[in-house]
Amino acid sequence: MIALSVAAALAVFLLYASVAGGGTPSLAPSELDGRTGKVALAGKVVGRITGDAHANGLRFVLRDVEGKATVPVVYKGSVPDLFRVGRDIHVEGSLRNGTFVALPDTLVTKCPSKYAPE
Repeated sequence: MIALSVAAALAVFLLYASVAGGGTPSLAPSELDGRTGKVALAGKVVGRITGDAHANGLRFVLRDVEGKATVPVVYKGSVPDLFRVGRDIHVEGSLRNGTFVALPDTLVTKCPSKYAPE
């Protein structure tokens, strides 16, 4: 009974969050041009990953899933175990001088393709 109540409350919250919007806009790298302020960025990690996530920042390039555009990213904070080249990720931050500067601890990897139906 308690589990059902919790599930119902979660469903109501998710419905409210999806209808109310008002959150951080989610964009692909090709949609960043001219944007100011905080946004959520989603794409695929490509190229080489360099740097240190706790010192000067982890540096990598994020590409649109469709391959339309890329943007360099600098990120500081915890790094999920599944983070690597080829992985789809989501990160929040803002574009500064052509580089997406991610907010600390906002890096999330999307579900691996092995969980998708064949």
